[in-house]
Amino acid sequence: MSRKKPLISFLFAIAAAVSIVASAGIKDEIEARTAPIGELCMAGEPCAAAPVVVASGPRGGEDIYNSRCLACHSTGAAGAPKLGDVAAWSARLAKGTDVLYANSINGINGMPAKGLCMDCSDEEIKITVDYMISQSQ
Repeated sequence: MSRKKPLISFLFAIAAAVSIVASAGIKDEIEARTAPIGELCMAGEPCAAAPVVVASGPRGGEDIYNSRCLACHSTGAAGAPKLGDVAAWSARLAKGTDVLYANSINGINGMPAKGLCMDCSDEEIKITVDYMISQSQ
């Protein structure tokens, strides 16, 4: 029996070593899968450099319509005139484009100012209104 004890101890030592190596690999895999995707950097910290903005001029009316205006102006939500609805737009056009521009920039009835496109300039709002008018006459 005394010969079996060293063999059993040796086998337990090998099993323990394999278990430690295997669990270290699993731990590394878990850490890799659960690691943060990015980092948070607060204003005032050295890592918070100002974003670089490339000036490319105003965005096009169709682009802004498709990304910001489509939800309401394709369904008529909150009384929004649908794109292409000549009757709905003719009544508004009768008031003049300056009124349309002002209402689009400042908001009217159910439409909030700039249709919530707060990164749109007044010029871009006017370009978008012109696009919508051109599609609705």
